[in-house]
Formats: sequence, C-alpha cells, structure tokens
Amino acid sequence: MISRKASALGRGLIYATRFSTVVAVSSSLAVLAAAPARLTQDLTKSTLEYSFVQAGAQNKGTFKKYTVTLDMAADSPGKLDVVIDMNSLDTGDKERDDTLRGTDLFDVAKNPQARFTSTQITKSGAGYDAVGKLTLRGVTKDAHVPFTLRSATEQGKSVSYLEGKTTLKRLDFGVGQGDWKSTEWVGNDVGISYSVRLTAAGS
Repeated sequence: MISRKASALGRGLIYATRFSTVVAVSSSLAVLAAAPARLTQDLTKSTLEYSFVQAGAQNKGTFKKYTVTLDMAADSPGKLDVVIDMNSLDTGDKERDDTLRGTDLFDVAKNPQARFTSTQITKSGAGYDAVGKLTLRGVTKDAHVPFTLRSATEQGKSVSYLEGKTTLKRLDFGVGQGDWKSTEWVGNDVGISYSVRLTAAGS
C-alpha cells in the first residue's frame, strides 16, 4: 500500500515538474516573441529614388542620406520610421538641385528633414502597408508606404530587404510656390521607389 502511494506521489512530482518546465519555456518564448527586434538601413546597399515629369520629360533623382528603422514584433513588422535629409537630394544637375532646395520648392533651409512615421502596419495581398503621417516641407499629411519584406543570409549574416513604391502629390505639401504651383511644366505626381537593405541594429 505504501509503495503504491509512493509510486503515485512520484508520478505526481514528475508531472508537476514537467508542467512547470513547459510553463517556464512557454513564458520565455512568449517574452522573446513579444520583444521587438530593431532593423536599420545599410546605406551602401540601399536606394531611395524619386521621379517627376518636367516639360514632358521624365526626370529622376536620389536621396543620399536617410535613416530607416523597422521594429519587428513576433516576426511581423510593427513600426516603420523614415527620416530623409532633404539637402542630400541629387538629380545629377546642380542647377536643378539648387532650385529644388530653394524656397519655392522644398525650402530645405527651413525644412531640412522629411519624416514618415507609421501608426499601424497591416498585411496586404502583395506584402505590407504602413499607414501613418508624412511631414514634408513643414506640412503633415496622412500617407501610406506599401512594401514587401524578404529575408536573406549573406556571408553568414541575416539581412532583410524592404522594397516598394508609392506616389505623392507635391502640391499637397506645398512643394511648388509662385510659378511652380502650375502643373503645366512640372507634374503634380512624384513617384517614390525604395529598396532598403536592413540589418539588426548594432550589428
């Protein structure tokens, strides 16, 4: 009788120990899943480009300096933050670049940065859609940034690529004062395309 009770007690202790172990492991995994991982851009292998129509011709340019931060939560994008140094714009034509930086267009002296901060990121058919606020030339408007996100291993290191494109209306942000308000010579639509290589912050 005593041996049966001892055996039952032993089995109970084993089950209790196993249950405690499962709970502890599950709790640890939950904490790891909840903890966001921060990814930041690698400028040397990233591009941020814009395009516009001027006098019927397609023109393109790039931004040379910007930061992109993507916080991941449970393997899904949680928050996207983009800050662009507007003075780093480059169309390959100095005179045009100086005009773009001027008071009638981007007014870089007063507004040296543009910034997009997401308020939510939802899954879409093609990938993800970051919805948030874009501040450009001192004007803040609702905006969305659609993107795909793919992972890769390069030289034994885990990296991600955020890619996509969208369109802005320049006049919504006051980019175009005086004669530049007219869309006869410069179109209102500005295309933005991006391919950003992301790595873990601090890596």
